[in-house]
Amino acid sequence: MDEQPTATDSSLHFFDYWRVIRSRKEVVLAVLLLTVVTAVIYTFSLEPEYMAQARILVREDALDLPVFEREFQTGWNPYFLRTQFELIKSRPILYQVAANLNLAQVWGERFRTDKRPLSKDEVYEHLLRTLDVDQSRDTSLIAIRVRSRDPEEAARIANEVAQVYRDQRLSVKRNELRRALDAVRAEMEKQRERVAAKEAEVERLRKELGVAVIGSLGQPGSGFRVDKVRLQQLEADRIAARVDMLYRKARLEQLESMTPDELMESASLIVQDSEIATLRRQLVDTDVQLKLLLQTYGENHPEVVRFRAGREELQKKMANALNGLKRGVRADYEVSLARYEALDQELKAAREADIAAEGEKYLPFAKAERELELERNLLQVLEARVRQEAIKLEVPSTPVELVDPAEPPIRPVGPQHLLNIMLGLIIGSVAGLGIAFFIEYLDTSVKTVDDVERYLGLPVIGIIPQKVRPMILDGPDCSYAEAYRVLRTNLLFSNKGVPGGAFAVVSGGVGEGKSTTLFNLAYVCATMGDKVLIVDSDLRRPVQHSILNMPNRFGLTNVLMRDVPIEETIKAVPNVPNLHFLPSGKLPRSSIGVLNTQRMRELIKNLRARYDYVFFDAPPVIGVSDASILASEVDGVLLVVQYRKYPRIMSLRAKRMIENVGGRIVGVVLNNINILRDDYYYYYHSYYSNYYYHHAPPAEEAAKTEAAGKPS
Repeated sequence: MDEQPTATDSSLHFFDYWRVIRSRKEVVLAVLLLTVVTAVIYTFSLEPEYMAQARILVREDALDLPVFEREFQTGWNPYFLRTQFELIKSRPILYQVAANLNLAQVWGERFRTDKRPLSKDEVYEHLLRTLDVDQSRDTSLIAIRVRSRDPEEAARIANEVAQVYRDQRLSVKRNELRRALDAVRAEMEKQRERVAAKEAEVERLRKELGVAVIGSLGQPGSGFRVDKVRLQQLEADRIAARVDMLYRKARLEQLESMTPDELMESASLIVQDSEIATLRRQLVDTDVQLKLLLQTYGENHPEVVRFRAGREELQKKMANALNGLKRGVRADYEVSLARYEALDQELKAAREADIAAEGEKYLPFAKAERELELERNLLQVLEARVRQEAIKLEVPSTPVELVDPAEPPIRPVGPQHLLNIMLGLIIGSVAGLGIAFFIEYLDTSVKTVDDVERYLGLPVIGIIPQKVRPMILDGPDCSYAEAYRVLRTNLLFSNKGVPGGAFAVVSGGVGEGKSTTLFNLAYVCATMGDKVLIVDSDLRRPVQHSILNMPNRFGLTNVLMRDVPIEETIKAVPNVPNLHFLPSGKLPRSSIGVLNTQRMRELIKNLRARYDYVFFDAPPVIGVSDASILASEVDGVLLVVQYRKYPRIMSLRAKRMIENVGGRIVGVVLNNINILRDDYYYYYHSYYSNYYYHHAPPAEEAAKTEAAGKPS
């Protein structure tokens, strides 16, 4: 399983970023300074800019006075104000503003050297840049802000934009209403033509089918078909005849159920017959006179007899009258019944004729009448709508109201010097950091100890600062001497505590400082009491003899070619005890086989027996085979890598080439570190320097102590 990152890893990761910033601080500061200077120059070169603001109250389209109570009112539209923002900045409105204020000519004289007027698109783009539209919070107020170098012009443009927008809203709405009204009127005329056509069709069907209609033809509710009227009349007559028949029947039955006396008493009330009423009064009068006579005279008195004869005669007449009444009522009932039955038969015959004729002629006519009624209803709706919209067109509407006209501003709003400078600082810092990290990303060279350990898999046994010279010039107490003492100590521990041996100092490319590193390491070892030999094995570009200011006439090449004994080529270094030097010698024209493996093995064995440390200054590994031969024969190899010089892949290739020939890489010497720029190396260097100067024993005592620990 992968290891989880710790808090220490995170802090180191942060310091890695800080290291990049410190190492590229010149780039960051240069970009920051350039950006700030540019921002300052640009800001102070700008002319003062003023901003005027006009505020308008915007409503949705509605009449100032509702004419029709049931006029539909739309609900709140969340996109209404946002739509109006875009309309205010639209081309038609801004084109009109530019034309009203003659901005093309005014701005052409201001911005162009030849005073030519600007084009419509140029005026629009410039006006759009100077215009800002915003909503006052939680209101229907829209603020129109205009920026300009002329405060009077800013106020004029803001007010003109508000005025043109208001006029445009009014004209657009009224034009829409007029167009819609014209369209509805045109449709109404077409509808009238359709109504006329339907009326003609109804009249044609009426004539063809023989439909009789009473009243206005085609008017709903005012025209009646004759057959329908006849049916209704027959139905009414039948009902009346039935009622009359039933009445007469009831009267007959009532008369027949009465006794003669009851009939005589109520006949006048039932039939209101004057004759019967007269007979009844006479009969009553006779009975009264007869009773009076009987009180005075006897039964046989002539007057009594006469009144009784008269009474009997009246009774006979009453009986005859009542019988005649019954016969008359019965005859009246029979006539009424016959009339009812005749009407009933006539109604049945008419209904059958109507049902037969309904499908043949009345159904097409009724359908045509219904279609005519529908078309007339549509015409009425259109006429009402036209009248309503015509009235609404004349009623005033105020969808836009200028609440707060713009006035020429007193103080400028730009340029904002402090804000621009702060933005310059921020942008410059971000840009500088971005460029620094981008350069760092492109830089694949070795920059830290972690890079060496991560990509090369080798320990770093020495960190050498910048501005290092051969120590023979500055002496053993120079500021950078401690770095080489640390290197010597790490070299000793990497060899498992056994001092001495033959080591080759190599590098991947040219100019990484391996020769200076080798010399100063040898110098430190010599001052510490070790017997040291420097062998300049870079036969093509020897450097060590120049450092020591010693001749290079005879040297390693002569020894390998067995021209000169080795004792004659090794020279002691003046003023540096224990340090000896074997120059490279002149490289012959035919150098093939000079650094022969067998010869080098014998030479190294011989030199190892004579000296504590033998350091071979080898040529770069990449491109020259001599270094590979040396690496395969010495006890260890020190790989010198210069800080931020070559890509990591070159050092990795050098490592692989050494390992491929069987060489043992003791460690890596990270050279030419900028101690002051990199905090990590600064503390590293300061710690060892302070420790050395305050706690280290004198060089003589250290040499004695180490000599005492050497094997005999």
